[in-house]
Amino acid sequence: MNDFDFLYGTWDVANRRLTAPLSGGGAWEEFPGHSVVRPLFGGAGNIDEITFPTRGLRGVTLRLFDRETGQWAIHWSDSRTGRLDPPVTGGFTGDRGDFHGEDTLGGRPIRVHFTWYRLGPDSARWEQEFSADGGRSWELNWTMDFTRTGPAFDGLGNA
Repeated sequence: MNDFDFLYGTWDVANRRLTAPLSGGGAWEEFPGHSVVRPLFGGAGNIDEITFPTRGLRGVTLRLFDRETGQWAIHWSDSRTGRLDPPVTGGFTGDRGDFHGEDTLGGRPIRVHFTWYRLGPDSARWEQEFSADGGRSWELNWTMDFTRTGPAFDGLGNA
């Protein structure tokens, strides 16, 4: 249930994103982000808001632990739409978390894979991949490298 406790606190986030996922081309763009992650429900959930200052965009991630299934659901929304995207679900094995879901891109159905890596107390990495062929092949299209900028919060939100 406390798999994401490592993420509580404030972070600088180095983003690297493919400009045209699943198009067979596209360039990579890099841009900064700043994230604050706070616990919910004593560790059974958390919420973070990320600001992308050079893009004029904000995003929110809501992560909730399902006590019945023992899996996490990760929901994303950003300031462009104000809607929650379909969740990805999964969990951690050791310091790696894998989460899968279904979505659409440009009107076509895709599969989504998030990978979280706990890299120590002051760094973490998130990766996103898409598949347009039912999961037979995957294209990495976004990475985020997190560097802690302030003290970690405990499960109650205290620094």
